[in-house]
Formats: sequence, C-alpha cells, structure tokens
Amino acid sequence: MDKKELRKLIAIWFEEDIRDGDHTSLSCIPPTQMGCQQLIIKDTGVLAGVEVAKEIINYFDPECRVEQFLHDGDHVKPGDVAFKVYGKELSLLQIERTMLNIMQRMSGVATTAHRYQSLIEDTGCHVLDTRKTTPGLRYLEKEAVALGGGMNHRIGLFDMILLKDNHVDFAGGITNALTRARDYCKEKGKNLKIEIECRNFDEIREALATNIPDRIMLDNFTPEKTKEAVNIIREWEKTAGRHMEIESSGGITIETIRAYAETGVDFVSVGALTHSYKSLDMSFKAVK
Repeated sequence: MDKKELRKLIAIWFEEDIRDGDHTSLSCIPPTQMGCQQLIIKDTGVLAGVEVAKEIINYFDPECRVEQFLHDGDHVKPGDVAFKVYGKELSLLQIERTMLNIMQRMSGVATTAHRYQSLIEDTGCHVLDTRKTTPGLRYLEKEAVALGGGMNHRIGLFDMILLKDNHVDFAGGITNALTRARDYCKEKGKNLKIEIECRNFDEIREALATNIPDRIMLDNFTPEKTKEAVNIIREWEKTAGRHMEIESSGGITIETIRAYAETGVDFVSVGALTHSYKSLDMSFKAVK
C-alpha cells in the first residue's frame, strides 16, 4: 500500500482511539520514562502486518526503535517474538492497541488464505479473494491474502470489468453485456480484463460465442456441473485457439474447495478469506 495513503489511515486510527489524550497512561506514567515492549505470538499461523506496524510506530513516535526478528509471511507459533520496540513508555502504551488491531487482523487473513491455498496447491488452481473486505482496510487485507499464498482478484471496481448477474440482467443478456463492455474499453482506451459470471450452460455457450471475455466465472455450480462446464470451455479452446480462464465462485468452503479445484478450473474465489477469518492472537507486553 502507498505509504502516503497508509499514513492517512493511521491518522484516522489514532484519532479514533486517542482523541485528546490517553488519560489512563498520562495519569500514571512519567512523560520521559523509557521502556521496551515485545510483540508475542500466541497462536499458530502466518504473520502479516509487520511493515504496517513499523509505519504505525514511526508515525506516532519516530524516536522509537524497532528490533525486528520475524517478517511478513513467516510461519509463526505460540511464544515467538516478532519484534521489540524501545522508546517512551507513553508512546508504547498508546501505540499498542492500534498496532495489534491491524496485525491480528492481517495475520488472521494471511493464515486463512494459507489454509485454503495449501489444500489445493498441487492442483495448479489458485484461491482468490473478493471485494468482501472491511471498509477502509481493503488494501491491507488483500496484501495479507497475498502474504498467505492466495491471489488478489481485482482491487476495486476500477481495475477490471466483472459482469455479474445483475449487470447481465440490466444489460439485457450475456451478449449485450459483453459487447458493451468491449466497446466501452475501446472507446475509453482502457486495457481492462473482462470477466463474466455465468449461471448455467446456456450462458456459458453464449459467452464463448462472443469470443470477448478473458475469464468466465461459474456462479454457484456444483463440482459435478463445474466439471461439465470446464469440458465445454476446454473444447471451445481447441477451435478458438486461445485459453479461457475459468473461476469457480459462490458458497465455496474449506470442505469443498478441493472438489472444485480438481475440476480443472484456474481459480476459486472465496469471500471468507476477508469476511470470516479469525484474528491471530498476539500481545504487546512490557519487557522488565
């Protein structure tokens, strides 16, 4: 994430938490007293958010010094120490919760992404995230997905065209939606990938007949129907002379992802990576 944009977020986070002062700490800790706190891992998973934490620390108090032991993407276990921070105790106490909130959430996302991707690693299929992210934290959550071994889909509505069921219905069908999307890109000079969501075999065949999309999303297909759809698309490729990316989406869980990946799809998108993860437990404790 761009550091300038990140610092804007950090300002908002501290305004939310501190306002006119951390009166608990100010009431009992001398302003010049120096100390050290360490980030202790209390769970098993994938660490994420270390670089963001360092930006948080530097933003609040540039005089704080970080002694780093672990890095983003490292696999961690209970008892591991990610880093120590030396500085004014008042600063350490005020940084603590904001830093932990971000690191625990990012590490939870990274751990969830790793869990899903590890189940399908040998299939050649990749797990994708979605736009089902926490408002304001999308870039960080998607960064965490990548740190966990997953892949990012589009970042937002601006970097890819994804024609979903509502777009298709409003546009008057598959062909209309795809044709308008292609013409729009030409008119605006946009080099955007075009993906279309298909709900049945007829829509798949209609999308293929246009030869427009770069990717077809199979929405709420069973693994059995997904396999049949993959066969249809791969047969089309022989005549078309090009590869069509295939994505499975809709209600795919940790229990079913393997079955979908084994059908031959290129991607499986899972909203749970960023909306149903469990934060990784960790704490920021004083070093005596």
